[in-house]
Amino acid sequence: MTTAGPTAGAVHAEGDRGDRSGVRTALAGLTTRGRSFLAAGVAAAICAYVLGQSDLLRVGLLLAVLPLVCAAVLYRTRYRVAGSRRLSPGRVPAGSEARVHLRMENVSRLPTGLLMLQDRVPYVLGPRPRFVLDRVEAGGRREVSYRVRSDLRGRYPLGPLQLRLSDPFGMCELTRSFSTYDTLTVIPRVEPLPPVRLSGEAKGYGDGRQRALALAGEDDVIPRGYRYGDDLRRVHWRSTARYGELMVRREEQPQRARCTVLLDTRAVAYAGAGPDSAFEWAVSGAASVLVHMLERGFSVRLLTDTGTSVPGEGSDGFAGVSQESADAAGLMMDTLAVVDHSDEEGLSRAYDVLRGGNEGLLVAFLGDLDEEQAAVLARMRQRGGGALAFLLDSGTWLREPADVPGASDRRGERLRMLREAGWTALGVPPGASLDELWRQADRERSGLAAASGGEGP
Repeated sequence: MTTAGPTAGAVHAEGDRGDRSGVRTALAGLTTRGRSFLAAGVAAAICAYVLGQSDLLRVGLLLAVLPLVCAAVLYRTRYRVAGSRRLSPGRVPAGSEARVHLRMENVSRLPTGLLMLQDRVPYVLGPRPRFVLDRVEAGGRREVSYRVRSDLRGRYPLGPLQLRLSDPFGMCELTRSFSTYDTLTVIPRVEPLPPVRLSGEAKGYGDGRQRALALAGEDDVIPRGYRYGDDLRRVHWRSTARYGELMVRREEQPQRARCTVLLDTRAVAYAGAGPDSAFEWAVSGAASVLVHMLERGFSVRLLTDTGTSVPGEGSDGFAGVSQESADAAGLMMDTLAVVDHSDEEGLSRAYDVLRGGNEGLLVAFLGDLDEEQAAVLARMRQRGGGALAFLLDSGTWLREPADVPGASDRRGERLRMLREAGWTALGVPPGASLDELWRQADRERSGLAAASGGEGP
């Protein structure tokens, strides 16, 4: 009993503070019209008291009570309007539009007054949308939509949604902010690529071809028990006789072709910024190759100069097929949406991630290289099947090549070093089309293969 008193008193004190705060909020929402009515009512009531005019007192009370009643009703009903937001789609390529749907629902038993909506969006997505909704009946709902667009990849928060309510007489306006946010992910542009055959695909994997785990002979088959629905042509009679029950050959387990996409994000390797910069071209190119290889049935992964591998080290760090492939593609696109320059000086961490002999095709998007990094890439070539490099000289992307002293010689020397190490290396001029470079890589590979074949016996 001794402790109940102070506790109850504290509860009442908090309730009183909440009530006072609510009163202040309601009165602060009075419009100019509401304040004028309140002031006129108070003045009329004072004059009626001084002059002894009861009729004037009634008018004064009416003028003073009307804005107060409107404020009280509006304050009570402002939390009876529910709002929601829906993105369609939630992930869009740079330069494409997404539509945002806003739904307002009146969950009270009374109709609302005028509703004014404003959704907060970053300025890079466009101006802040504003809507005015007429009276919403009890239990009714309204839905509006607007479009957003960005030429810059990234993750952009949408919200919070702000709702401004007004009573039918225009006496009071109250603002409510919803706490929920949504995120729009703007991924790099993806350019469709032609289905060419690159070096490194001919070692038993490529275009989704399957390899059995045990195909050496009849005795190498690992059988399992027969299950209802199994094809009788797969019955392994020798094992059936040995175990005394029907045994069938295990299903061939596919091993997908592998492709690693290396993205050079070093800040020292690029100059310039913006959607037309060399770095943005490299990011868009990496996204295009990842999507293209996934569509062809490859197991792919994204590797950066920091040694970060996406989707990760699980299952050797490569994205699989079916639903796993779709999830991995989304994860890699989300990673590329926010990838930025790194503080790395070289490519040694990426070299350490590549394990020898089983990496498949390696596609690299590279910035400026010095002799040391070119040597690292030469060693990296020995750890994969085929290797294709797109070399971007950021200096030529900022100025004309003729204005950069020695730019062509420096780029040519780096390309020569990569080609001597076994890379199919291509220089990327400003504004180049990845589709054309992809076809050029196929032609160069075919030419090298024909030349090596002609020199043989």
